[in-house]
Amino acid sequence: MATTTPTLQSAAADALVQHLPTTGILVPSMLPSGVSAASRASSALTASFVGEQAADLALVLLDAQSLQEAAGSDTVVSSGDVVRPALEAAAEVLGSGVLGDVSESDASALFSDRNSTVFELTADGVAVGWFAIRIREGGAVVGASRKSNEEVVGKLGRINNVEMALTVEIGRTRMSVRDVLGLEPGAVIELDRSAGAPADILLNGRLIAHGEIVVIDQDYAVRITTILDVADGLS
Repeated sequence: MATTTPTLQSAAADALVQHLPTTGILVPSMLPSGVSAASRASSALTASFVGEQAADLALVLLDAQSLQEAAGSDTVVSSGDVVRPALEAAAEVLGSGVLGDVSESDASALFSDRNSTVFELTADGVAVGWFAIRIREGGAVVGASRKSNEEVVGKLGRINNVEMALTVEIGRTRMSVRDVLGLEPGAVIELDRSAGAPADILLNGRLIAHGEIVVIDQDYAVRITTILDVADGLS
């Protein structure tokens, strides 16, 4: 069974604060059980991580204005883009995997979940934000019952005909804003994946399978090679 001790969550919080774009030194402190910061989480930056261990992450910073200033007025860069390196650093503690899109949403349920570990982020003893992480084992929330998983799968039967976005990702890379703005036709971008490596198949941003790229009648396609536990991943 994967390790999900508070030490792992603490390591994720330590990695997070080292990469947040702040002028002061942030210190993460785990909040005691029963103490919730959910009232502050109505507008949080959230992302899901799928890999050796899956997890839900959420970040709330009181000084949201500084994030907006860091992003700038150009719509190409969002607040989520600014904090993504910090969330990726936190997720790397959990092992190899893929961090989904960072979006702004209500994370009150995540902060109040008893399976979540919540940290208060302080600078010079003053609270400047909160970080919540909920680690999953096998795609399921740690501590969730088998019955609750079966209920989720049963409810999904009602939306069998709903169409969802399926994305195939062959690789990623990190670039500075300067390099992105300097792109022009003919530029070559090197990805972080070698030729022949399996592609990631994501359903609405959630990793569900791996596959290999093929060509059928001059069109690109993907051949499924590995299917992850989708039912657990959706619970």
